[in-house]
Amino acid sequence: MIKLMYVFIGLALIAAVVSVFLAGRAIAPAPEEPVEVPVAVMCTADALQCPDGSYVGRSGPDCSFVCPQVAESSEDMSDLIVVDSPEPLSLITSPAPITGSARGIWFFEASFPVTLKNSAGAVIAQAPATATSDWMTTDFVPFTLNLTFINPYTPGDPEEMKFGTLILERDNPSDLPENDAMIEIPVRFAP
Repeated sequence: MIKLMYVFIGLALIAAVVSVFLAGRAIAPAPEEPVEVPVAVMCTADALQCPDGSYVGRSGPDCSFVCPQVAESSEDMSDLIVVDSPEPLSLITSPAPITGSARGIWFFEASFPVTLKNSAGAVIAQAPATATSDWMTTDFVPFTLNLTFINPYTPGDPEEMKFGTLILERDNPSDLPENDAMIEIPVRFAP
C-alpha cells in the first residue's frame, strides 16, 4: 500500500512539473483574417458652380462634385408648344409666371393642365394654363398662368430639395394614350 502511495505522489509530482513547464510556454493563437476597417472620408469644404448656376460641394467616397442633371425630353415638342417662362433650371418663386404659346390642339376648352413637383416627385401645385386668344386653330396660341405654390425648399435642406419639375400636359379629354403629350421643365426653388 505504501508503494502505491509513492506511485501516486510520483505521478502528482510529474504532473505538477509538466504543468509548470507548459504554463511557461505561450501558445500562439491561430492567425486571423485581416479585418477591413472603414475609413471615414473627409472632403474639403470647397464648392463648384454648376452649368445651371447652382453650387455643389464635394460628396461621396471620392469627394467628387456632382451637379444636378438637366432632364432631356425624349421627344422634341417645339412644334406643339414653346415655353417662354420659366427657362430650364431658372429660379422660381410663388406665384410663378408661366407663359408661352401652344398649338390649338394642345388646349381643350381654352386650357391645359400644369403640374409642379418637388425633387421627390410629390405634387406641390396644379392649375390650368389658359389661352389668351382664340384656341380653336392649328396655329400657335399664347397662354399664361401664375402658378401659386408653397416653396418646398428652406435654407439648410439638402441640395436636391432646391430642384423641381414643371410639367405642361396636352389636355386630352379623350383619354386615348396616343393623344397624350407633355413637356417637363426642370426648375429651382428660391430659398
